[in-house]
Amino acid sequence: MTTAEQTYDVVVLGAGSTGENVADIAVRGGLSTVLVESELVGGECSYWACMPSKTLLRGSEALAAARAVQGAAAAVTGEQDVAATLARRDEFTHHWDDESQVQWVDGAGIALVRGHGRLAGEKRVVVTQADGSELVIVARHAVAVCTGSRAAVPPVDGLPDVAPWTPREATSAKEAPRRLLVLGGGYVGCEMATAWQQLGSSVTLLQHGDRLLPHLEPAAGQAVEASLRALGVDVQLGTEVRSARREGDEVVLACSHDEVRGDEVLVAAGRRANSDEIGLETVGLEPGGYLEVDESLQVPGRSWLYAVGDVNGRQQLTHMGKYQARQAGNAIVARARGEQPDLSDWSPYVATADRLATPSVVFTDPQVGAVGLTSAQAAEQGLPHRVVEFAIGSVAGASVFADGYSGTAIAVVDTDREVLLGVTFVGPGVAELLHSATIAVVGEVPISRLWHAVPSYPTISEVWLRLLETYRG
Repeated sequence: MTTAEQTYDVVVLGAGSTGENVADIAVRGGLSTVLVESELVGGECSYWACMPSKTLLRGSEALAAARAVQGAAAAVTGEQDVAATLARRDEFTHHWDDESQVQWVDGAGIALVRGHGRLAGEKRVVVTQADGSELVIVARHAVAVCTGSRAAVPPVDGLPDVAPWTPREATSAKEAPRRLLVLGGGYVGCEMATAWQQLGSSVTLLQHGDRLLPHLEPAAGQAVEASLRALGVDVQLGTEVRSARREGDEVVLACSHDEVRGDEVLVAAGRRANSDEIGLETVGLEPGGYLEVDESLQVPGRSWLYAVGDVNGRQQLTHMGKYQARQAGNAIVARARGEQPDLSDWSPYVATADRLATPSVVFTDPQVGAVGLTSAQAAEQGLPHRVVEFAIGSVAGASVFADGYSGTAIAVVDTDREVLLGVTFVGPGVAELLHSATIAVVGEVPISRLWHAVPSYPTISEVWLRLLETYRG
């Protein structure tokens, strides 16, 4: 085994979308930067999460949209081509080949080292490469840990032994299992239950709690539950899975009420940080958990170390990881220049959006788009507020979008300051409404000023006007 040594201004552990963005900002700021990656450059989102999952869902969504419009519905004379849908998914993942991402990295002026990287003391990273050789990389200014997260497998007796699917297997499967059991009724569980039921599986969704999407407004979970049931998904709420076993080709789950059987079981029960094998103990940190960071994504007490994206546990969404990466990259560049960056709210060096107004979309049918606080969260924080709801199907644009359009808009209004604390949309196509809500919440746009943001007619965005009218009474 041979050992070599290289030096860069910035070392980034993990070349997913978060790591790529940290590296890009650093290089644009004049800092030499290297990405260290043991898997595919581009990370989870490109190959096993956002992109493949949404392409699996899109065909069914497009068919539903056509069938919801009289005249267009007559043109839908067949069913979805499942093989073609899976082939389209494969094209979006580049058949799990990262050549195009590597070309982007090279074109951006970022160095790339393949292998498993781990900290080996302050500003030192040791990379074990495929041939067993080790490369020591020394950072002049900063090391950014962008190693992401992985699926958590709950402590259910026998579950690890039945070879459960994680979201990776769920989004990369080559065919639909005849029967799929899904553990968890959050974003991933609901999306994958929707996708595979529509691609030919018989899906059973097991949720420990009493509703789906428990962190969103109750109306969102209720709408998605009704939709899943209408698709034929067996939704079982209040169900505790106590043990798992295989009987031949079957997976058998012993639940609090009965046994359920399937051909595959997908565990969609949360995430855990990829921080257990990256040498944190060499710099006095505990491995295995989420890394604590300040608002500039810097690890307290270690001015050279940053933890960005899923690995810090703040908001585990691709767009929030990229946002954090931009802020952290700006802070790294400023400090490398000897500057003391302003860490007040709204500066380009701190991540405030992930605690003030995180937007998220559940790409089920109906879609759910949400940003900011729910009514329950506003109450927990003791904020004076009022909840305003309006049926989206009542606006002209929704009637044009789909016959019999059904959906709900929910606004949580701070009644003292008269600004929006949070907004939730439930309905077909509402994902594209979300950014307007995000701007309103992040910008704390007064209700009095929103009256002058006139929605085009006839669009679904007219629901904004109706929400304001409902609030005014």
